[in-house]
Amino acid sequence: MRIYLDMCCYNRPYDDQSQLKIAMETQSKLYIQTLIKEKKLELISSYMLRYECSKNPFEMRRNTIFDFINENTFGYVGDDRKEIIEAKAAEIMKAGIKFKDACHVASAIYAECEYFISTDIRLLKYHTKEIKMVTPIEFITEMEGDE
Repeated sequence: MRIYLDMCCYNRPYDDQSQLKIAMETQSKLYIQTLIKEKKLELISSYMLRYECSKNPFEMRRNTIFDFINENTFGYVGDDRKEIIEAKAAEIMKAGIKFKDACHVASAIYAECEYFISTDIRLLKYHTKEIKMVTPIEFITEMEGDE
């Protein structure tokens, strides 16, 4: 199964874990990472993900995220696909989605991911038949329901 994690997911473990929802999303995201490492899921990343990660002001977080992406990416949507991705992103933006978020979704669709996983509630309000938009918790719940 092919999935795309947006930058919100990668940053979730660094958020304040005192809120139950955040702690549950963190545990779900870490479990997803384990499944990726075990090659049970195919991780897709993109030029937009690399760009956003490079802007992280916290060096340890930035390096940890880059290391995971570099070691575990199954497929990569590079900036050589920028024209195609940004054309699709423009279509997605018509639903009120911000440019970078739209590029993430467009990259996931382009790479034929089954799931787009995010903790960004505003972004998850976007619906399309091209990809399932879910939180880490929803992903685990759906995945375990399939077993």
